[in-house]
Amino acid sequence: MATTGADKTARDVMHEGALCVGEHDSLRTAAQMMRDLEVGALPICGDDDRLKGIITDRDIVIRCCAEGKDLEQCTAGELASGVVWIDANSSVEEALSTMEEHQIKRLPVIDNHRLVGMISEADLAKELPDSKLAEFVHSIYAGALG
Repeated sequence: MATTGADKTARDVMHEGALCVGEHDSLRTAAQMMRDLEVGALPICGDDDRLKGIITDRDIVIRCCAEGKDLEQCTAGELASGVVWIDANSSVEEALSTMEEHQIKRLPVIDNHRLVGMISEADLAKELPDSKLAEFVHSIYAGALG
């Protein structure tokens, strides 16, 4: 029987096989990966193959291009900040709560200390009732609009 509703876990709703940009890779490399993968964010992994953060296309524009920095010299690791993630066996509700608390649109999913996927707001939209989705969207975007 398929898992439904409140029984679903982060693993059930995530996109599997998230590719990482290396912490020493240039922002040009990160931008090219985003283009090729048709994504707006990438996890950043260290030499130890552990998650170091996430970089978004907006990070590259605001924190590199707008500051006049060189895309070849600035590395993904330089833009990595606090790592927020969720265990693969956590509930969808826990994922939602974590994303709301940290006002983030993408959440790395970890299993056995390794990145196994990502949850996006679009992934949650498929799982949430309209009222919960509206709350989530308001929570995530309220801070960005203020």
